[in-house]
Amino acid sequence: MRVIGFTFKKISIEKKKEIIGSVNVNSDMKVINISKGKTDLFGDKETLSIEYQFKIDYQPDFANLLFEGILVLLMNDKDDDDLMKSVLKKWKDKVLPEDFGVTILKLIFSRCNLKALLLEEYLNLPPHIPNPEFSKIDKNL
Repeated sequence: MRVIGFTFKKISIEKKKEIIGSVNVNSDMKVINISKGKTDLFGDKETLSIEYQFKIDYQPDFANLLFEGILVLLMNDKDDDDLMKSVLKKWKDKVLPEDFGVTILKLIFSRCNLKALLLEEYLNLPPHIPNPEFSKIDKNL
């Protein structure tokens, strides 16, 4: 399985008012749809197209970000064929196989987070994920 496409269909950001006081940041990510396809770009191989949505809300009602798009995976070997069958079978009940779901959500999260951090900076919003903390190392140890 290989990522051959990651596109955004919609990127929306709205700052409704200046942030005063404390703010709660909630995020939500979900897979909207999964479908099978073909690409002749890689020798008539099959693909999985995964429609996703990633939301970030600054509460109480300060701002929100929304990303919608499609992640396309190339299924290039026998193991991938078995995985695709399993994913499509479970998706009929709107369920993702656990390992596959974690992998997909990590891919979506990492790509959307980069865009979100940049957009948050443009609108002077605090980052939706905490910055790393650094501490001084005691050299006497």
